[in-house]
Amino acid sequence: MNIALWIVQIMFGLAFIMFGSMKAFQYEKAKASLPWVKDYSKGFVTFIGVSELLGGLGLILPYALGIAPILTPIAALGLGIVMILAAGFHAKRKENQAIGMNIIFLALAIFVAIGRF
Repeated sequence: MNIALWIVQIMFGLAFIMFGSMKAFQYEKAKASLPWVKDYSKGFVTFIGVSELLGGLGLILPYALGIAPILTPIAALGLGIVMILAAGFHAKRKENQAIGMNIIFLALAIFVAIGRF
């Protein structure tokens, strides 16, 4: 079980680090690849990106370093909430393909949160 949790934590964390970094630091690239970005301010997109980036780091670093490992399941819960909100956001915009990915990420977040608490 520990190995499965580590695999999910690392893959899930790296995905959030990658997507969050793009939204936080490469606004023009995010604008070109994500249709919703052009409808929102750069500050809003940057806020979402920084939140995802920190959540991704929170999935990996605390447990890996043994420093405040309780932060790992808390980060997973936080990212789960972000995924619920993102699914609602995409449903409102009728972007159904994105909702599927949000649900998969939500399931992974729940798996990490339960496994690490």
